Amino acid sequence: MMPPPARDLTVLGIETSCDETAAAVVRREQAGGGTVLSDIVLSQVEDHAAFGGVVPEIAARAHVAALDGVVRAAMREAEADWHNLDAVAVTAGPGLIGGLLAGLMTARAVSAARGLRLMPLNHLEGHALTATLTDKLAFPYLLLLVSGGHSQLVAVEGVGRYRRLGTTVDDALGEAFDKCAKLLGLGFPGGPQVERAAARGDATRFALPRPLAGTPGSDFSFSGLKTALRQEAEGIAPLSDQDVADLAASFQAAAADAVVDRCRAALRAFDETIGKPPTALVAAGGVAANQTIRARLDALCREASVPFAVPPPHLCTDNAVMIAWAGAERLAADLAPDPALPARARWPLDETAAAIVGGGAKGAKA
Repeated sequence: MMPPPARDLTVLGIETSCDETAAAVVRREQAGGGTVLSDIVLSQVEDHAAFGGVVPEIAARAHVAALDGVVRAAMREAEADWHNLDAVAVTAGPGLIGGLLAGLMTARAVSAARGLRLMPLNHLEGHALTATLTDKLAFPYLLLLVSGGHSQLVAVEGVGRYRRLGTTVDDALGEAFDKCAKLLGLGFPGGPQVERAAARGDATRFALPRPLAGTPGSDFSFSGLKTALRQEAEGIAPLSDQDVADLAASFQAAAADAVVDRCRAALRAFDETIGKPPTALVAAGGVAANQTIRARLDALCREASVPFAVPPPHLCTDNAVMIAWAGAERLAADLAPDPALPARARWPLDETAAAIVGGGAKGAKA
């Protein structure tokens, strides 16, 4: 086990993996706690709303246009001097390659101009370690990562030590929420729109499937749920406002049931795989902000006598605080990555796990 660092560590983080341009400064205290000195996120939601989803070229251009100003704002809010920073951490993958390149090139320029250590990091590691900042959790814990691009269950054994217990065999849950919203004409981003509509709906009206419920393992599947939703919607078209609310509520209930079932299986697998129970179940990623899913997971954890931890909503979605903190944690553990690491559209958190969704020249998808 590495001894604690001999001093505080202050890191600038940059995140541009999708449609948020973000920069933050975080200080990791010598004793292990952390302080967020600044947290700037510029959303591109309005730029993409007309298209019903993120357009990669638009996202990349917006990052290029905004990033210098966002970094300056983060430094100003933190009241930080460049010579007081220990490193600049940046998301190098996975994500949209144009956005990743914008962030990585900016970080390389800052590193060269200011003489700072460059730390290209995995976006998923940022999500994986956020709870050690917000909840001061001890390892090992079980991570449920549910976002627009990822649905995974991972045993977080320590900084840089991640073991995948389950992943999606088709679509990510956040993507399924977005497709549900688009099908029902609810707008973008889909997750909050579906949740808002579901609050007015009857979740028992439509008998939608609970994919993979009760099956061995901890993998997810949401493609069939999307198809079932579309078939129900087409069967009663044209849709009234109440039809839309009921479909949204039924979809959300089915998704929550599926997530709880897979997490219950993963809690059992954790004991068998790691040899001890997790210190907590941590939910991260944009879908972790869904209040219905959070309530169901909280109930599961009470049933299993396992603590439940969720970072604040603004740290569940894409942000640079998690990247700066992951950089500080790696510095403290003497695990700084190779500064020459390139941008990668695909980058599994557990690189030893077999790919079940696809691979190729760009590497494993999940």
